Amino acid sequence: MAIPTTTDPTLDLTACDREPIHIPGAIQPHGLLLIADAADTHRVIAGAGDIEARLSPDWLDRPLAALLGQDVDRALQAAVGPTAPVPEPVAGIDERFVATVHRSGGRLLVELEPIVSEPMTATAMLAWLDAAAGTFERAMDTQTLFDRAAVAFRTLTGFDRVMIYRFLDDDAGRVVAEDRDPALHTFRNHHFPASDIPKQARALYVRNRARAIPQLDYVPAPLRPAGFDACDLSDVALRHVSPIHLQYLRNMGVGASASISIVMDGLLWGLVACHHNGPRLLPPDVRSAAATLASGLARQIRAKEEAAAYRERIALRAAEDSVVPRLNSEEPLREAVIAVKEELRAMLDADGFAMVAGNQVESVGHCPDARTLIAIARWVRSRGTEPVATHELSALFPQARDHIGLASGLLALPLHDENAMLLWLRAEHVETIAWAGNPHKSVGLAPGETLTPRASFGSYAETVRGRSRRWTLEQVEAAHRLRRRFHEARQHLQVRILNRELNRTLAEKDALLAQKDVLMKEVNHRVQNSLQLVASFLRLQAKTAGGTVADHLAEAQARLAAVALVHRRLYRDDQVESVDLSRYIDELVADMRTSLGAEWGRHIRLDLAPILVPTDRAVNIGLILTELVINASKYAYGGGPGPIAIALEQHGAKLRLIVADDGRGKGDGEGFGSRMMSAMVQRLDGTIEYGENHPGLRAIMTAPIAD
Repeated sequence: MAIPTTTDPTLDLTACDREPIHIPGAIQPHGLLLIADAADTHRVIAGAGDIEARLSPDWLDRPLAALLGQDVDRALQAAVGPTAPVPEPVAGIDERFVATVHRSGGRLLVELEPIVSEPMTATAMLAWLDAAAGTFERAMDTQTLFDRAAVAFRTLTGFDRVMIYRFLDDDAGRVVAEDRDPALHTFRNHHFPASDIPKQARALYVRNRARAIPQLDYVPAPLRPAGFDACDLSDVALRHVSPIHLQYLRNMGVGASASISIVMDGLLWGLVACHHNGPRLLPPDVRSAAATLASGLARQIRAKEEAAAYRERIALRAAEDSVVPRLNSEEPLREAVIAVKEELRAMLDADGFAMVAGNQVESVGHCPDARTLIAIARWVRSRGTEPVATHELSALFPQARDHIGLASGLLALPLHDENAMLLWLRAEHVETIAWAGNPHKSVGLAPGETLTPRASFGSYAETVRGRSRRWTLEQVEAAHRLRRRFHEARQHLQVRILNRELNRTLAEKDALLAQKDVLMKEVNHRVQNSLQLVASFLRLQAKTAGGTVADHLAEAQARLAAVALVHRRLYRDDQVESVDLSRYIDELVADMRTSLGAEWGRHIRLDLAPILVPTDRAVNIGLILTELVINASKYAYGGGPGPIAIALEQHGAKLRLIVADDGRGKGDGEGFGSRMMSAMVQRLDGTIEYGENHPGLRAIMTAPIAD
């Protein structure tokens, strides 16, 4: 129904939205309605229509099964929802009926519609629906799909005019396809205002997918007995139609009508609107087939819209991929955008593109002057940091009214990391909308008169200005994505700059470390030379000295060799913080074999486990080992050669150094060497124990591996 606008400020034009069309208190008289108690025997408590003359003179307070000639419980149990068809036709006095049962609270509503002709068999109907669905699937685009749908629904229903009616964003509607008797004028591409279909009617279209009015000029059959006027008839196809809507259809010159809902994802996408010049019955089986066909149409519409959106997303992705590599360069943002500004304009199918950074403007294509672009950018910035997309900029930003020829549409993209704004602009797209009647025509009402629907449906052309082509959802998503790519490009640039700075710092650090290594090796080399020089002096002094002095000098030389060996390893290896103790001991013993002589060398046996220890601890362990070997060589065999076993073991976080001989044994001395060894053991936080080796002496030094 449609209520035109009016100049009377006291006239409430939302009255249609509040009309309780779901509780009309009556039905259309071509059928019958029985209301039964849902409990026990389903006793009939009310009804509507000429039940006495068409079904049974004695119907009130009788069991429902007795009137229908069959039990409805089985149909209700097999039903998927609140509505169930009764399996067998119901025999009336002079006619047969198709029965449908609806649950409504604690009641059962049974509507009976006359069978005027033999219905199509289920097999034939399914074959026809399958063929119609096949034509939908083969449609190359949505417009072809709409055209084929109009033809299919007219073939199915037999109405003089069938229209595919699509709801728009503002709840107005447009006839996107039509199949009609050539004698009728066309409504194709005509718009209808949102007030033509009130809110509660749209809600019922979702609930009831198919609805018919076989004849407009009828006298409604009220519910009886009294007291059932408020019964909810939302699911009843026979429900009495709003008088305003009936008058609306009469004003259109319609004799009968039907509506089949096109519901997509639970939302009303549109309607299949059927009009006939005279009376036209739409039987329940045809209504069910039409609802099924409309569901298939909705699926095909969604599939084709999704396919078109997918193709657009692919094209936008390809455009992004050609633009983003330039953004990843290290040139300033302004130069990067200037280099690809034409590609950015074409990417979103804009008439003009501009980048505004402060008071600097770079533009391409058809754009307003720089001052206007700066004003638009400041207005967008005042709204926050989110992109702005509108096809009617002047409605949001009145200053743009003087520039609708160049900037009726705007897609604005504030950049996160820069004080810059990207603007895509679309020129005015003057549109002529064909309305079915003048939607702005005023209505004058005298006091006490009833509000009536509009009477004119002649084609009325309206020119709409100040709007551009709409931005698609995919284009707006691409703008969001492009902003992320800008942000990522700037971040990557910062990372690359930081990496270069880090690499330069690391190179300088490596150079300093290399210089330090050279200096350390030079120091170690000089220390090694000094130690060797001291060792040579001790060796020469030992040769000229005799007796006990020579022995002491030889011991000092051995101790010095233990320290010198560590320095040689530091000089030779890159690892200066720690040494492999087993390798160190092996080389230290090799030096001892040389200093003690070949006879001693053949008697020294090694069993060493690899243990990594700090360098300073290795020096102390080397001095302790040297002292233990010197003691064994002096006291175990009376100055002569004999077996000496050296072992290195690891136990958890500790190491054990064992020096054992098979001689007479001697430990716990009080000389300089023993005192020095005790000091070394103490520095290591270790212990040293002496025990019998059966024969000989066994010295065991235990210490932590690390400090």
